[in-house]
Amino acid sequence: MIRIAVDAMGGDKAPEEIVTGAIEAARRSAKRFEIVLVGDKQAVEKELKHHHFIKRLPISIAHASQNVEMDELAVKAFKEKKDASISVAMRLHKDDKVNAVVSAGNTGAIMTNAYFYLKSIKGVERPAIGTLIPNEEGAGLLLDVGSSVNLKPTNFQQFGVMGSIFMEYIRGIHSPKVGLLNIGEEQSKGGGILQQAYKLLSKSAINFIGNVEGRDILKGSADVVVCNGFVGNVLIKFAESLASMFSKSMKRTIRGNLPGTIGLYLLRPSLRKIFKMFDYQEYGGAPLLGINGNCVVAHGSSSARAIRNAIEEAYNMVKNNITQQINERIKVKKGEIGEK
Repeated sequence: MIRIAVDAMGGDKAPEEIVTGAIEAARRSAKRFEIVLVGDKQAVEKELKHHHFIKRLPISIAHASQNVEMDELAVKAFKEKKDASISVAMRLHKDDKVNAVVSAGNTGAIMTNAYFYLKSIKGVERPAIGTLIPNEEGAGLLLDVGSSVNLKPTNFQQFGVMGSIFMEYIRGIHSPKVGLLNIGEEQSKGGGILQQAYKLLSKSAINFIGNVEGRDILKGSADVVVCNGFVGNVLIKFAESLASMFSKSMKRTIRGNLPGTIGLYLLRPSLRKIFKMFDYQEYGGAPLLGINGNCVVAHGSSSARAIRNAIEEAYNMVKNNITQQINERIKVKKGEIGEK
């Protein structure tokens, strides 16, 4: 059976929301997977006692005496906190005692531990964090969103291939459209690095559609949008604010307006669906692609629902052999990936 380690101490709302999310996922598991809660045993057991009818759920605890705070320096924490919950979880994965790791903790610490214990897939120069962003067609994958800022052309190429594999096997999209985020559609845009990245992506055995602009992301012009981590991180933070801004603006506009209030009441079911599209909790977490293992990085302020969905995503990554699929598409010999 698939076993998933969940960092019970990682995140702004740990361990309460993490444990609750794990329980919700376990109740829906239907014997598909087991969950290993990694963290301070006493604290985790205390949270478990707040829930009823959990004795038969596929949940166990792996004790970790330390945890990494959200504002700690990743490398320093890695060196000084060998028994941190994220470190213990990654070692469990390294030793094949679990098949995946889910954490809402310090992103740098997750990356550092994953890179050290699991290593990169052979041929992958830099792992990438991808996140799903809603669009007119459903949702698209944006990567990288924070792990890599200064990229080489080959990094963009690798991100495109890995993102394409994820969307094909996890989202069920045949031949996903891959776009390179740029300031214009022309191949000559964006300077030397992006121009070289364009050429490499064009040679890859993926459905590369060329450059896409910021306005194309929400249109759904591409199923996978490739960019560097700085740009990607700014974009997702901006996207997270859209639903909140829209909701508050509507309330201010119709306050004290009877026809508007009635209209809002009638539109409530449709508006809920729209707001749900922009709710990061629906998408669980961001896959860490390029690591020789299965890791999902959840939002730091993840609720129980977000953790539950992140666990489901981790399960799907294992079930669909995402790591192996990426490994098979890497051509180390020529230094190229998925060459046509």
